[in-house]
Amino acid sequence: MSTFFRALERAEQERALRNPAPPTEAQSAPPQTAPPAIPQAAPVQAPQSVFRPPQPVVIRLESAAEVEERATGVEEHLVSLLAPNSFEAEQYRALRHMVDQLRRSSDLSIIAVSSPDAGDGKTTTTINLAGALAQAHDTRVLLIDGDLRGANLASHLGIDDHAAPGLVDAILDPTLSLAAIAQVQPHLNLSVIAAGRRSSAPYEVLKSPRVGELLEAARAQYDYVIVDTPPLVSVPDSRVLAKWVDGFLIVVAAHRTPRKLVEEALNLLEASKIVGMVFNGDDHHVSMGSYSSRRRNIVRGRTGRRHSASE
Repeated sequence: MSTFFRALERAEQERALRNPAPPTEAQSAPPQTAPPAIPQAAPVQAPQSVFRPPQPVVIRLESAAEVEERATGVEEHLVSLLAPNSFEAEQYRALRHMVDQLRRSSDLSIIAVSSPDAGDGKTTTTINLAGALAQAHDTRVLLIDGDLRGANLASHLGIDDHAAPGLVDAILDPTLSLAAIAQVQPHLNLSVIAAGRRSSAPYEVLKSPRVGELLEAARAQYDYVIVDTPPLVSVPDSRVLAKWVDGFLIVVAAHRTPRKLVEEALNLLEASKIVGMVFNGDDHHVSMGSYSSRRRNIVRGRTGRRHSASE
């Protein structure tokens, strides 16, 4: 056996000599040298983008009250414009009926609205009367702010009084036509002339013959011209306008305007120029069913008939 193993060992040795084992990778691989360095060009910068991310937008939601105010911009007591089907608006339609009758009987078209004193509600009455007249879609109505001392007709209507030249501008500048100063309000079915620039001498401005020219132009273009004028007693401005208007509506505040002040105001105008009186804020209740607790105003026209008109 030992001889066999020795012979086997010799055979393996001889085979190993004839077929040497392949060298390992570490032994056979020639030493590697680093490739020569290739010069690199400077990196090229990409062109700067002109895109800019949008800035965040902050949106503030309007309250319901703000939306309503922006939509109308009309002072809440102007019921003829805001609530034409209300009881109060019906009272102004009664006033409108009286004015319509006077137009047919005496060609009344230019109406001034005044009061004995400030704060009697003349501006509110002026706008509500114009609104009641404008409810007839085929009626052309022009509303003029002739109260150059307390001009606030535009603010009552939510109109920018600087959006167009006003009455004072057209009086002082004869090149301005009526169309240039009348601001059309399609949603109200009427046109409005604001007072315009402030004047240091309102009486002198209103005394100008140019006022008569503008009113005559308005008479030719509109069915009704309603003019808000200053109080009768405290300043003479309304009295100087009397020669250019067809008549005056006098607004008297119930329980506020002294009787003597009313008498003085009436004496300052020719009787033929007084077309009616509006008793504003009367709390005298009459039997009117569910409306018996409502306030009303009493209007007396040239016919002497009583009409109601609520503010």
